[in-house]
Amino acid sequence: MSQNSYRIGVDIGGTFTDVVVARDDGLIETRKVPSTPDDYSRGIAMAIKGLVEEFQTTPDRITGIVHATTVATNAILEYKGARTGLLTTAGFRDVLEMRRLRIPVLYDLQYDKPKPLVARRLRLEVRERLSADGGVRLPLSEDDVVAAAGQFREAGAEAVAISFLHAYANPDHEIAAEAILRRELGPEVYICRGSEILPEIREYERTSTAVVNAYIGPVVRNYASALTARLASIGVTCAVDMMHSGGGIMRLESAVRRAASLVESGPAAGVIACARLFPGRDEPSIISFDMGGTTAKAALVEDGEPARTTEYEVGAGINLSSKLVKGGGYPIKMPFIDVSEIGAGGGSLIGIDRMNQVSVGPQSAGAWPGPVCYGLGGKQATLTDAFLTLGYINDEALAGGTFPLQAEAGRAALNDQVARPLGLALSRTARGVLTLAVTTMTRAVKAVSTYRGRDPRQSTLIAFGGNGPVVATEVAMALGIRRVIIPRAAGVFSALGLLRSDVEQEFVRPSRHRAGELDDAGLAALFDALMADARRIMTLEGYDQSGATFHCAADLRYVGQAYELTVPAERLALEELTELFHREHERTYGHRSQGDTVHLVNARLTVRLPLVAPPPQFHPDRPLRRADRRVVFAADCAPATVAVIGRGELDATPRRGPFVIEDYDSTAIIGPGQAASLDAAGNIVIALSGEAA
Repeated sequence: MSQNSYRIGVDIGGTFTDVVVARDDGLIETRKVPSTPDDYSRGIAMAIKGLVEEFQTTPDRITGIVHATTVATNAILEYKGARTGLLTTAGFRDVLEMRRLRIPVLYDLQYDKPKPLVARRLRLEVRERLSADGGVRLPLSEDDVVAAAGQFREAGAEAVAISFLHAYANPDHEIAAEAILRRELGPEVYICRGSEILPEIREYERTSTAVVNAYIGPVVRNYASALTARLASIGVTCAVDMMHSGGGIMRLESAVRRAASLVESGPAAGVIACARLFPGRDEPSIISFDMGGTTAKAALVEDGEPARTTEYEVGAGINLSSKLVKGGGYPIKMPFIDVSEIGAGGGSLIGIDRMNQVSVGPQSAGAWPGPVCYGLGGKQATLTDAFLTLGYINDEALAGGTFPLQAEAGRAALNDQVARPLGLALSRTARGVLTLAVTTMTRAVKAVSTYRGRDPRQSTLIAFGGNGPVVATEVAMALGIRRVIIPRAAGVFSALGLLRSDVEQEFVRPSRHRAGELDDAGLAALFDALMADARRIMTLEGYDQSGATFHCAADLRYVGQAYELTVPAERLALEELTELFHREHERTYGHRSQGDTVHLVNARLTVRLPLVAPPPQFHPDRPLRRADRRVVFAADCAPATVAVIGRGELDATPRRGPFVIEDYDSTAIIGPGQAASLDAAGNIVIALSGEAA
């Protein structure tokens, strides 16, 4: 029996569940198994049980599991969250309807804003009122809360969000209302407070965040319970950590309380892997590109640090944080790695509308029934069927031969449903479908580069996910990017990122002082109280803080401004902090207002427990049966017979295309005029100009 200990990273995708196992000496094992949408925890337990048997070890040798999931995001996108109620201050039940009066499209007169996640009949008001400094203007009416609880119970509410006006400054009314609701509704109903989830100003953002948290809270809670039970049934009782959208990991129990923080759980892991495995000194500007079975995701990493944001919208056609495009989804104001996500993946359905216009996505066949070529019951052609038709992927099996395909069925579906109705040749149709998909995917890349004043041509594209390497060079050429890297374990790269992530949590406290009233002692007291809160909570969650690092920051603005800028605040005097804000304002907006009073809005503290782990070591590439195949590189060109090689057949000398590189977990396409080489770490480096990378 093996006496090594193991940490396991698990990333659930729409089609496959990716598993990476890190042994205590740094040796890495990777696996891809089909996702189980009826109960995702079942697929995880099956995979881990199989690994325990394969490694001839025992469940107690598993010392930790780090997990990322799309359960929270999918619940919002598919409107499959809990039946949710909102308890709010009298006069504010329609804040979710009024929003910020923004729309994401300027000239669409038919635009319909997304429907609120809480029906109006379940948005109930209670008499209470606080002033902006937290003073009580009208005491909480407990009778109103009891009456509201009765209405929630009668309507069958499964979750309730509480969001009172100015509760960020004084949470007492929300705390009292929560206690009454818990007494009246019982433990089965999920209840959360806006003042706990987001103790910051801005009524709409705080209410929206609390509502999103409540809407997906029962879904996440049920999933966490099922996962814990499944793991216990196979003897695994170690702690389970979850990747949150800010790129750190947190305990499963904390994730249940702060369910909204899981909205970009999976995509964040891949970005963290890019930042950890490609240091800024080697790759100063990276665009991460992650494409799986359902979506394509992009993020910017500069000087080794992912771009981050505290504002995000989920549920629009493209999930993003761009200040240029707002109003299309549901705002969440929490720490996020700045990822743009769009519905374009291998499972994206291909259709033709009444005007004979072809569409690719955003609807997806998912893991079940999946693409037609999977043979699991899928009937409508997908992007994966187009890949197969072009010769981009193996037409016999995926995942090292463990997942058989029905190639002829995939080709027939594309031909019958798209090519024949359009009167086009099959290969030309497949190539056109790919071009449409790439056009859609470039929107995700532009959202984190061009839309933010960055030139993508100055960056290296790091492509991963099951389908990222398949389309990487196509996306790069469309954007003028000249260099692409396909990392080791590209198909399970996000799961690898889970095992390279630090424990990280952010804590926020609003400043109750008016502008000009705060002095150095008050500033120090504010951060001391925040530090005490952070240490208490991290201790309760069982973390050893001996190696923890603490990073202070402050949200500041000029009096009269509506939005803040965040600057580092590592025990600075108030005068130094103010000067930092002036500089940041000048850098951001091109001017400073030296004579205006600066207002501290929030104090922030990020606690990070750095990962201590040996560098990853990969097994030699698995021997796979590879054969030359015919690949279509352009719509007006005949298929070319090209070599299919393994990553290990490359070296530091660039090999000119065209050819295909087939790994256990992904496939990379090297087209005509391109060249690929292998760097010292085993990453594939592609030069699109055909010159040495």
